[in-house]
Amino acid sequence: MRWKRFGVGVVVAGVVAVSASCTSAPEPAAAANRLDEVVQRGELRVCSTGDYRPFTYRDQAGEWSGIDIDMAHDLAEQLGVRATIVPTTWKTLVEDFTGKCDIAVGGVSITMERARAAFFTKAYVVDGKTPITRCENAARFQTLEQIDQPGVRAVVNPGGTNEKFARERLKRATIVDHPDNNTIFQQIIDGKADLMMTDAAETRWQAKQHPELCSLHPDQPFTFSEKAYLLPQGDVVFQQYVDQWLNLAMHDGTYQRISEPWIG
Repeated sequence: MRWKRFGVGVVVAGVVAVSASCTSAPEPAAAANRLDEVVQRGELRVCSTGDYRPFTYRDQAGEWSGIDIDMAHDLAEQLGVRATIVPTTWKTLVEDFTGKCDIAVGGVSITMERARAAFFTKAYVVDGKTPITRCENAARFQTLEQIDQPGVRAVVNPGGTNEKFARERLKRATIVDHPDNNTIFQQIIDGKADLMMTDAAETRWQAKQHPELCSLHPDQPFTFSEKAYLLPQGDVVFQQYVDQWLNLAMHDGTYQRISEPWIG
């Protein structure tokens, strides 16, 4: 009888072994923060508008370029993952970022409204709103008082801080909406608008590309603003990592190397 009991034990042990071997491997533990999640995923999802040179640009073939696009790829390289650029618009930036991305880049201005929905990195550019117009009109549009006159046409790209600034400050001038920020400056060149008020960094870039246009007092803009990268709200671990990466990039020559072809 002893051998029978042994046989039953062998059979039971075999069943347990087979059962254990058929059990699927446990799933990896959920990431505790966005930093771990990005590394586990192997992908950094980057929201950007693609219409704000020199920071972000998407051409007609769908190719991305710009200072912040290259910076995002550098961050992904530091993390050992690939960067995937996710198109968005200024009007839907926060909504798209919250639902689809790990970081948003491309000349994003720090605003209190955006700060209610997301974290920001440390600022990497100090900027402000200033006019850009055809050079023959430069003397006409030096001040907000000169700009806010009947018959003056100020063009804006809907949904961003440029539109908000124009609608808050201009009560008598005509505000002209133009939805494509990549072609908006051509509206001024073609005489369909008199000027645009945008960030000084963008006016410098556009004036460099179009000799017909002049950036007006970019060193003394109408407002003070800073640019930073948008990060998930509440995730201090990820914010600290990205801040450390950005701090090093701003001091070890990385940002200068990436930005020099765009702004000199």
